[in-house]
Amino acid sequence: MIAIPEPYGGELQRWRESFGDALARSIPTHITLLPPTEVDGGRLPAIEAHLRRVAEGERAFLIRLSGTATFRPVSPVVFVALSDGIGACERLEAKVRSGPLARDLQFPYHPHVTVAHDLPEEVLDRAFKELAGYRAEFTVWGFSLYEHGPDGVWRPLRDYPFGSGEAGPWREKQPPGE
Repeated sequence: MIAIPEPYGGELQRWRESFGDALARSIPTHITLLPPTEVDGGRLPAIEAHLRRVAEGERAFLIRLSGTATFRPVSPVVFVALSDGIGACERLEAKVRSGPLARDLQFPYHPHVTVAHDLPEEVLDRAFKELAGYRAEFTVWGFSLYEHGPDGVWRPLRDYPFGSGEAGPWREKQPPGE
């Protein structure tokens, strides 16, 4: 996942909560690189080495969030759209979803930030309208590996800063140069 940094991450999470999305408190605000994928714990060292190699070959890039879009009628999701950084996310997703994490996708990859999911149509319409003017810009420093806890909450397990070749326990990151 690419975590959405503050203040935007918390702001979008509060919006998601305001729409009554039950998943708002259990899923941090993010851009997905790989859909939830169950893996055997014994494969974790190979997966972490793979993610480290992917991150080593990448550099920071800019994300601009701009307005809303939806996957309806295919999927009941309203999201904040990316206006810049789509290609970089697509390249990164393809690299992550290879090697020990190779898998088919149910839908084509489309980077986005979910703000309302599986809610009544009128609530999805409201989310679409209320965040239509949303704008944010930030630099992506790397990505994180998350683990789905027994309590249903997704928590960061490791982060993978671009270009460093190091992975460590998750910690708050600031974009390069800030």
